[in-house]
Amino acid sequence: QVQLVESGGGLVQPGGSLRLSCAASGIIVSVSYMAWYRQTPGKQRERVAEIYAGGKTNYADSVKGRFTISRDNYRNTLSLQMNSLKSEDTAVYYCNGIIPAQGDYWGQGTQVTVST
Repeated sequence: QVQLVESGGGLVQPGGSLRLSCAASGIIVSVSYMAWYRQTPGKQRERVAEIYAGGKTNYADSVKGRFTISRDNYRNTLSLQMNSLKSEDTAVYYCNGIIPAQGDYWGQGTQVTVST
């Protein structure tokens, strides 16, 4: 059974930083495609960052240079370091992992609010 559990969301002022974590079980992050998505009310879920099994990463243009996706192979966790946060980064952030021929898995989400 695959479980993805996000943590680290919260309220932060513009310009601040947050680090999101995704604890994974039933999926090995070091050899899987993993990604972070975000969603705001009334909008489609947007992919923020992705990391392939080989280590290649991609970022949405809106977060490039500010966000960094990484994984801890020992702890089997996925992280998203978010710096220079803006109000438009406010969203629920979701961890995503794919096991080929098995499924596409999601966490329950963690709220990030950027506001004064």
